[in-house]
Amino acid sequence: MLVLVSGGSASGKSKYAEDLVTAAPEGPRLYVATMEVWDAESRRRVERHRAMRAGKGFRTEERPRRLGELTPPPGAVALLEDLSNLTANEWFGPEGREGAFDRVLSGVEKLSREVACTVVVTNELFSDGVAYDRETADYLDCLARLNRAVAARADQVYEVVCGIPVCWKGA
Repeated sequence: MLVLVSGGSASGKSKYAEDLVTAAPEGPRLYVATMEVWDAESRRRVERHRAMRAGKGFRTEERPRRLGELTPPPGAVALLEDLSNLTANEWFGPEGREGAFDRVLSGVEKLSREVACTVVVTNELFSDGVAYDRETADYLDCLARLNRAVAARADQVYEVVCGIPVCWKGA
């Protein structure tokens, strides 16, 4: 099963995604962390997410790039947090934008084939009306295409707004 959970910043999407994973049938719980820690703000975000997961039985795998190289435990329920960071890390990282879309999508597909359930968190970054520089606009286009591709493959798609999940696909 593949589930996509989208939402704006601080919408409650991460909590909802964690709730989906903790409600899933027994099995190893895998948290695939994609954020690279660059500054105090990113450290605070990582610590907040670690506190949210505390005591819930997650094994954390740091995977800011090359998701396809991950070998998850059999029967795991995986939470990928998040597609936006993973895409940015691939897009702006050493391998560059060429092939970033394919690297990310093939990694998500591989993960979802190898575990019992994959919950993917992504950000809604497309409603702010800001005109971005070309490089950022190209990254956002890549992320939008990935969001659509994962949603098309997903069994369930949710958007979390003000802490309220809205189901757009599946039950």
